[in-house]
Amino acid sequence: MALDKLYSLIGPDMGAVDAVIRRQLHSDVVLVRQVAEYIINSGGKRLRPAMVLLAAGAVGYQGVEHHNLAAVVEFIHTATLLHDDVVDESDLRRGRETANNLFGNAASVLVGDFLYSRSFQMMVATGNMGVMQVLANATNIIAEGEVLQLMNCHDANVDETRYLQVIHYKTAKLFEAAAQIGAILGQASPAVEAGLTAYGMHLGTAFQLIDDVLDYSADEAETGKHLGDDLAEGKPTLPLIYTMEHGSPEQAACVRHAIEEGGRDDFAKVLAAIRTTGALDHTRKQADVESQAAIRALDTLPASQYKDSLIELALFAVARSY
Repeated sequence: MALDKLYSLIGPDMGAVDAVIRRQLHSDVVLVRQVAEYIINSGGKRLRPAMVLLAAGAVGYQGVEHHNLAAVVEFIHTATLLHDDVVDESDLRRGRETANNLFGNAASVLVGDFLYSRSFQMMVATGNMGVMQVLANATNIIAEGEVLQLMNCHDANVDETRYLQVIHYKTAKLFEAAAQIGAILGQASPAVEAGLTAYGMHLGTAFQLIDDVLDYSADEAETGKHLGDDLAEGKPTLPLIYTMEHGSPEQAACVRHAIEEGGRDDFAKVLAAIRTTGALDHTRKQADVESQAAIRALDTLPASQYKDSLIELALFAVARSY
């Protein structure tokens, strides 16, 4: 299922969002423009801005403010990527050299700050306090999620509950906010807004679970990142947690050592253990549970093409290979 099919309904709106992004990236400081444009134009899926547009359409919104807010969500997401790659010391994202590798860590961090502050300027310009509250809260929780993930690195005692807390904070929260602000713009009923909010949270969780599967099973050329990056960084994701809980003592010890030490030396042995225990199938099943929960959360919405596309997006999140 291709994203271009999913986005066919919102093509003109996505074009308008891109125009807002280009306009709002302007800065008199050349390096700000260079770094921001590099990362924004690096071929991301634009799922989060698409969710703003689809949610707004699903509740009958008729204005143009969703274009600006979709751009805000993309700026917040991009800022987190810039900061993530510095923290993780990454050198590849979406098949391209990371901004920190190309421009340096200092430039990446500071341009990430620029994108955060520009997004808050744009939020204020909407004059919608409900929207500002949602996005300000989301940005703060995402930052907490980053710190939680940092605390969990190289900790082989992280269980599924702690792992899911990081996902909900670091990844799912922005999906949730994107869907919720679409509902707020359309002045949806409390029940519909709650449904779209839950949809975003479940979708974001499913999306990250599949990302964690792909870190051990994907085609590197398709994902644009190195296999085993999470393991190299000592991140205890669900496939690793499941393997330690259900594998042999030797397999559990191998995974534990790999998490605690980081690096890629144990990757082949860890990968074999993950496959033997069925950890990837388990993680995919958990992602499917989240995807189905997202779809059920849309029951409060009236039938429309936008609702159909939101459902397709939830199915794509677990069926994708990139």
